[in-house]
Formats: sequence, C-alpha cells, structure tokens
Amino acid sequence: MQVSDLFRFKNAEIKALHLTWIAFFMSFYVWFNMAPLASSMLASVDWLTRDDIRLFAIANVALTIPARIIVGMALDRYGPRRVFSVLMILMAIPTWVFAFGDSREVLFMSRLVLSSIGASFVVTIHMIALWFPPRSIGFAEGFGAGWGNFGSAAAAITLPTIALHMYGGEDGWRWAMATSGLVIAAYGVFYWFAITDGPTADTHKKPRKASALEVSSWRDLVLLCIFTVPLVGILSILVYRVQLMGYIDAMTAAICYGAIVVVVTWQVWQAIRVNVPILKKGVPEDDKYPFSSVAALNITYFANFGAELAVVSMLPMFFQETWGLTAVAAGMIAASFAFVNLFARPMGGLVSDRFGNRRFVMMAYMFGIGVGFVMMGLLDSSWPLIIAIAITIMCSFFVQGAEGATFGIIPSIKRRVTGQISGMAGAYGNVGAVFYLFIFMFVDASTFFFIIAVGAFISWVVCLIWLKEPEGGFGDEYVISSVDREIAREAAEKKALDAEVAAIFAESEMVEVTPRGTGGLQLRARFATVDDLRAALERLERGKTRPAE
Repeated sequence: MQVSDLFRFKNAEIKALHLTWIAFFMSFYVWFNMAPLASSMLASVDWLTRDDIRLFAIANVALTIPARIIVGMALDRYGPRRVFSVLMILMAIPTWVFAFGDSREVLFMSRLVLSSIGASFVVTIHMIALWFPPRSIGFAEGFGAGWGNFGSAAAAITLPTIALHMYGGEDGWRWAMATSGLVIAAYGVFYWFAITDGPTADTHKKPRKASALEVSSWRDLVLLCIFTVPLVGILSILVYRVQLMGYIDAMTAAICYGAIVVVVTWQVWQAIRVNVPILKKGVPEDDKYPFSSVAALNITYFANFGAELAVVSMLPMFFQETWGLTAVAAGMIAASFAFVNLFARPMGGLVSDRFGNRRFVMMAYMFGIGVGFVMMGLLDSSWPLIIAIAITIMCSFFVQGAEGATFGIIPSIKRRVTGQISGMAGAYGNVGAVFYLFIFMFVDASTFFFIIAVGAFISWVVCLIWLKEPEGGFGDEYVISSVDREIAREAAEKKALDAEVAAIFAESEMVEVTPRGTGGLQLRARFATVDDLRAALERLERGKTRPAE
C-alpha cells in the first residue's frame, strides 16, 4: 500500500479506512476533552481541587481496561460496525453527565463510565484488519490509529478556544464538552449505515468461543491466566486512591476489592473452561500460535500507549506550570505530543511493512522511547521552551511509531481471534496508563518521565526474549488453518440448515436452530395459529414420504 492510495476514495477499503479513523478521532476527542479544560474547571468550580483533577485523570482510563476485553469479545461475535456505532452513541450519555455535573462524585462516576470509550481503539484495529491484507496492514493500522489518536491533540487545541471564545463565561467548558458528545452520537448513527464488516459477507471470522482467548499449549494457558489478572486487578489502585481521598468509606472499598477479586477469578476460570477441552483434544500444528508474542506485545503497549495516555493527561498542566504559560498556549504546545500521531504512527506501521522484520522494528522503537523519556526527565524551567518542545516531539515520534509497529504485528498472530488479542493488548495500554498516573500522584514530573523510560527498557528486554516474527506477516492473505476451515464449513452448513428449516416452517413467526450444551441441535419455532402449525407439519411429512428421485 502506497501513501498515494489514501486518496483513492472510490476504493471500498480506502473509504472504510477514512470512515473508521474519523470515528476513532471523534472517540479520542471526547475521551480527552477534560485535560485541556482542567484549569477552566478549577477556576469556575470552587468545590474542585487539583487532587480531584488527578483522580479524574485516572478514572478517565480505568474502565477502558475491562471495556476493551468485553468489546474484543463482542467484536468477534457481532462485528465492528455494530459495536462501534453502539459504543459512540452510548458514550455520549456520560459525556453530557460530566459536562453538567454539579458535584465531584457525579463528575468522578461519569468520567469513570466515559473511560469505556477507549475501547474504540480495539474496534478500529479490528475493522481495518478486515479490510486490508497482511502486506499492507501495518501502514493501514498505523494511519487509522494515528489519525484517530490525533483527536486528543485536536481537543487540546480547540476546546479551550471553544469554551472561552465560542461559548464564554464560567460554564463555557461545560457547553464545549456537551457539544463534543452531541457530535459523536450523530456520527455513531451515520457509521451504522455507512460501512460493512469487510469487503464480503464472510470476511468477519468468528472464533469457536468468544468468552475467552484460545491458546495452543498448557504453558500458554498458564501465561494467559497470569496476564489476565492485571486487566481488572489494576483497578484496585483506583479504589485505594478513591478511598484515600474520601469519596468512599472503608466498607464500600472492601466491597469494591471483593468485586475485583470475583471478576478476576471469573476471567481466569473462563480461560481455563474454554481452553482445557481444546488442549485435551489437541491443537493441530497449523492452528497453533505463540501466546508469548501476545504477552510481549501486551507489555510493549503497556509501555508505549500507557505512556501516551498518562503523558497526554498531565502535559498541558506541566507546560503551564513549568514555563508559566496560559491555558491556551500550554494546550497548543502539549498538543504537539499527540500531533505527531498524524505521521509517526502511520510511519511505524509503514516501516514495519517495508523493513521485512517486524520484530526488529518493534524493538528499535521501544529503545527509542526509553531514550526519549530520559531526555524529558531532564527538562525544567532552565531549558529554552523551544528545546523542550523539540524533545517532546522527538519522544512522541518513538511512542507513536511503537504503537503502529505493535499493531502491525497483532493482526498476523492469529486471524480468528484478532479481536480478542487486540482487546487484551489494547487493555494493557490502559493498565499502563492507570499505573503511571497513580505513580504520578506521588512524584514530580521529572521522576515520572524517568519511570516511564524504565518501563520502555523493560519491554525491550521482554521483546528480545518472547516476541516471535509472525508467520505470513508479509503475505497477500492471512494464514488460514484447518480449524478455521472447519469452523467456516460448520457455519456454511448451519446457514444451509437455517434456510431449509425456514422453508419448511414458512408460516412460523420465529424459527431458530441452536446447538445444545450436551450435544445435538435444538429447534424452536413459534406459530400464530394451530392451522399454521398443521400446515408446517404436513409439509414436513410430505418431505419424509416423497420418493427418491
């Protein structure tokens, strides 16, 4: 795929790419509409404190973690068109609640719910993977995610101006946020009718089980269980901080901790329940994939996207306080970190496509992130502002490029479960964000940047040990295993059976054939009258007695 192909708007795949990155752009715009307006909120509402804003920043990425897992499962079952449209429409509601909330508890809860919009990233990755072949997937994913991620920069650039100059007054920030919610709801409706799940009806592949990720060995099952724990377990950090700030009492905190333990236990049990029968039966060699690669990419996304979310949440205030800038000026400069998304993330995917070794590209970018954040950790007011901006842009270049390289690999690991792998890796980005933002509550900005650098270097070592070059990562088609073909055959037989049963029971208001848990099939039909039922039974009887031709 060439850069010039992006302007071939008549091509169905290019149209799908543009429709999807715009949806992701709007999701990011709404997701990060608080950071550039934080100073305006503090100035207009006397019951908010700086610690409240920092807590809201953690809440803003918290539920994205379980949301990405749930959305990943929903994607494999329902397809990205439906999931994306519903997600955008639903997330407009907490946006409006936050915009007009009149207590810190309301703002906290609405921000927590709104954090689910971060799952839009998983939908974007999955939709683009349905439209593009392996040889082009790196650039396509990088472009879609990169231009979508620019939504946070667009929010930082435009929202202060909209709040101060378009609406004005103490409540200008409220109306600016509410407007963003209205726009995303409208686009959610449009997206439902404007796109399909891939170029053909059978492009979207369903896994055997959507309740947990399939693995290929007992060792991989152990790794899956281990990596499942932090996905929800990290929320205990949020509960601890919320209790410490007096939002909830000890009893409520204990209930929350108990709920987290229950959810984590249930997720681990689901992984075991789904995979034990598969592993006992034996996984065909051509259907195996290395879960260690998934684990490595989870950690890279923890270190790169987690860093981006954390830094975007604190960078406007960092520039404003360190160099004494206005809110608008600080927002414009801080936007440079996300602005780089426009070219750095697509470039990361493009380099991954062209270099011929996706693993090496991944590791090079992660090392660059470590160096970049070490340099940001050295920044203070004694540095010229222009140099600080240049270092910020350089660091962001590696961060966004690493994100593009990560999802240049993921679609080629295992086609059938791309949604779930994307969901897990994407969720680890938010695990990183929650962890980093929690640390930020106890350290200064310089120490914060150094900690992020350590995380990047650790992920480099993990990639060196665990990450494998994906099979068929540069082919014209994704690798299809014998299990994939068997699932497709079963789906075709099910479709033919549904059509045959529907013809026999033509008078029925509802007819459905479903598998039974103990084996076999179950037929359910509903008729308006007894005569309709008799007519169907007569037709069935004639079919039994018809002589062979």
